[in-house]
Amino acid sequence: MTWFGWTGEALAASLGLPQVEAHVVCRSTMDLAHAHAAAGAPGGTLVIAEAQEGGRGRNGKVWSSAMRAGIWMTLVERPRGDATALDLLSVRVGLRLAPVLDRWTSAPVRLKWPNDLWVGERKLAGVLVETRWRGMHPDWVAIGVGINLEGPADHPQATALEGADPVEVLGEVIPALRAAANAGGALRDDELADFAARDVAKGRTLAEPIAGVARGLSPLGELLVATSEGITAVRAGSLTFATV
Repeated sequence: MTWFGWTGEALAASLGLPQVEAHVVCRSTMDLAHAHAAAGAPGGTLVIAEAQEGGRGRNGKVWSSAMRAGIWMTLVERPRGDATALDLLSVRVGLRLAPVLDRWTSAPVRLKWPNDLWVGERKLAGVLVETRWRGMHPDWVAIGVGINLEGPADHPQATALEGADPVEVLGEVIPALRAAANAGGALRDDELADFAARDVAKGRTLAEPIAGVARGLSPLGELLVATSEGITAVRAGSLTFATV
């Protein structure tokens, strides 16, 4: 099995990973990654495909990922640090990926809480983080990432990288993901500042997850929303802008 002509063994050697499973087509890299992790695969195991027939997103959404139209992948990590940092991992992945992907975009990559990367007003990439626990401790975390190499014809609100070689992009993305997965603690002041500089929602009126005006993030990765009752910290949900 290969990915853009590369075998899993060749990708593992190039990326410095213990194991890479490459597919032309699979149902879901996330499902395969969980299966490998449950069987004992080490941290740094990567499952990647040129196309997915049943890719998974937040809230159980399923979609197909077109052949060679993006980088469809899931990375397994086995964090040994502060488990509470896993609640922030989607945000930290976005923070690490955005400056990497700037290289292939016409404008700076922006961040849309909790797990999307945009260019302008269009979605470029998405992140899905799922953790499996053994008692009170995380056994592994699966970090799913989809990055558009071509703008999906059926999603005019999406955008894509420009002139990007997928293997070159992957070589920049993997270190960013591994660094995010191994970061601990609450969001630091510099991370909050970096998010604020790329925040697509800050100062805009929201319809969801609650009505109000977005005011950035808390150190715990919560969305801060100004309402008539004051500032509300939202831990989870989907962000939708109000129409005017």
